[in-house]
Amino acid sequence: MIRKGAETFFLQGGTEGVLLVHGFTGSPAELLLLGEFLNAAGFSVLGIRLSGHGTNELDLLKTTQENWFNTVLDGWSILNGFCKKIFVVGHSMGALLALKLSTCRKIDKLVTISAPIFIDNRFDLKTLPKRENCGVQCVLKARRRLKNVPPAANQVYRKMPLISVHELLDLMTCVKKFLPKVQTPLLILHAKDDHTAKPDSAEFIFQSVTSKIVRIKYFEIGGHLLPLTESREEVFAEVEKFLLENE
Repeated sequence: MIRKGAETFFLQGGTEGVLLVHGFTGSPAELLLLGEFLNAAGFSVLGIRLSGHGTNELDLLKTTQENWFNTVLDGWSILNGFCKKIFVVGHSMGALLALKLSTCRKIDKLVTISAPIFIDNRFDLKTLPKRENCGVQCVLKARRRLKNVPPAANQVYRKMPLISVHELLDLMTCVKKFLPKVQTPLLILHAKDDHTAKPDSAEFIFQSVTSKIVRIKYFEIGGHLLPLTESREEVFAEVEKFLLENE
């Protein structure tokens, strides 16, 4: 059963559509505030729920990066049915999926937020068991207590399946290899105090893609959850400005 507030959402607007892709163990609620902001600017906005997310940890355990990417492909197809232009904004793992999408579907502009090319050392991935030894093992995650956000944005999974972490790491490896194939106009947003995805990730993407238009913007504060924390209004403004620009 999908958790209340964690459903896919669609906000009807004009013929320019924005596909929003949330992060690992999260839900569309994490990007609802950004979606409402962009909808108020005239965009149609589709916030998709990735396979295995917004329900329970056992569902996530059964999904793969291919399942997650298929959800993104479905979202693109829905918007492509009635929008003249499609923009994609991805947060965290959703940013990796968005980068991958840009290499196989027509996207007019792309925004990555807190994309994890490199994971912070505090997660000590060297201690992660081999995939074949993970089984149904999970690790506990801290509760979120963010203020003035949709309730479902604080209701992320309390447990993280270790085999799903392997899927995320495999996706990261895949994205690193095909970044040179990314040619879509790109805006990269990252916080300097991100203690999940190393800020070096942003520079790696910037240097690796072959987009003729590529920009990078760092925020002094905001952590990994830029669409929800102190800097979110500035983040929203940067996204809107980039999407509205005539290149």
